[in-house]
Amino acid sequence: MSAGWFRRHFLSGGPLPEPRPPRPRSSPVPYHRPRFLRGSSPGATDASRRPDARPVRSPARGRTLPWNAGYAEIINAEKSEFNEDQAACGKLCIRRCEFGIEEDQEWLTVCPEELEAVVEGVMATRPPMNLSGRCVCSSDPQFVEEKGIRAEDLVIGALESAFQECDDVIGRELEASGQVGGCTALVAVSLQGKLYVANAGDSRAILVRRDEVRLLSSEFTPETERQRIQQLAFIYPELLAGEFTRLEFPRRLKGDDLGQKVLFRDHHMSGWSYKQVEKSDLKYPLIHGQGRQARLLGTLAVSRGLGDHQLTVLDTNIQLKPFLLSIPQVTVLDMDQLVPQEDDVVVMATDGLWDVLSNEQVAWLVRSFLSGNGGDPHRFSELAKVLIHNTQGKDDGATGEGQVSYDDVSVFVIPLHSHGQGGSGH
Repeated sequence: MSAGWFRRHFLSGGPLPEPRPPRPRSSPVPYHRPRFLRGSSPGATDASRRPDARPVRSPARGRTLPWNAGYAEIINAEKSEFNEDQAACGKLCIRRCEFGIEEDQEWLTVCPEELEAVVEGVMATRPPMNLSGRCVCSSDPQFVEEKGIRAEDLVIGALESAFQECDDVIGRELEASGQVGGCTALVAVSLQGKLYVANAGDSRAILVRRDEVRLLSSEFTPETERQRIQQLAFIYPELLAGEFTRLEFPRRLKGDDLGQKVLFRDHHMSGWSYKQVEKSDLKYPLIHGQGRQARLLGTLAVSRGLGDHQLTVLDTNIQLKPFLLSIPQVTVLDMDQLVPQEDDVVVMATDGLWDVLSNEQVAWLVRSFLSGNGGDPHRFSELAKVLIHNTQGKDDGATGEGQVSYDDVSVFVIPLHSHGQGGSGH
């Protein structure tokens, strides 16, 4: 997100007043992090690891998050003025908001609003065709049953609608303020014995158990959504303004490739074929690069997210938003079927963690830490800090290479034991 967006939403006193003529400021404007970090400060052990170590922050001891979840974060290595990650955590009431703090409501209220619209269907044994209770057609229950529509489908739909609504709100806010920017989003909601994980972007959530590591989200990058992006360019070629080719080649083609038969693939292909190179194939690829270097229109590393309504390719009027989806993928974890054990946790983290640590490395760190810290009531925040420390070049056998993440890193560790039952929302 842009610095302007952060100032409007997280500075004390709410939105900034109308702009005034510039004048010197005696001190920097205070910057807000999540409410649950108030009163926290980096511990001595955090700051003393290396002289240049960036401080890791977590909730102060005595401040308990819902589900006794743990959290920690570290700011980027001077890439930007602010921590570009943002976090929120709280109990949600579908009928009314319980948290009552305006800055939290701004982040958390969209989802309850969407759930409120379908709450009667969610609570029913089988979602009714008509929420008014009126039966227009006697076969309505049969149609619903044949479609296999369940209460969890309404929750999934509410999350999808909430992401879309949030994207619309961000677009209007940024346009009104003359700002540009965007973000990704990863959300977990516990409701009626099920955990819903919604992701739009490159953050990730995994379930770690004693003998299992399970992905609860998938990153959305130009590579993972290649066919969707190419198909959009096929249907609406004007989106590329004649400046890009939608076709994918193993490398950027050169003039010497003209007339040669080279490997390629298009929107309808999961495999590869050969084509004779034409002049139009020499244009810059719609998707270029591999792995974390892959870029959409040479600009974005993600293919889903919120905002970026005004973002254009450098020195052109080509907009990226048509290719950037705000709709999340939603994964449902049935807690009743899972039967959570004591050290079962969900780890949610931004891409700064996963750039350095694999799922298996995170799982190894989780199991190693929890097995030796069972009596610490703050162990899940301590574990979140351990995960972050292992992105800062500390070679303790987990990462091996001592790799460093220079990005912002935010980590939630959510214990599942004793929380598999109940209908409250988190």
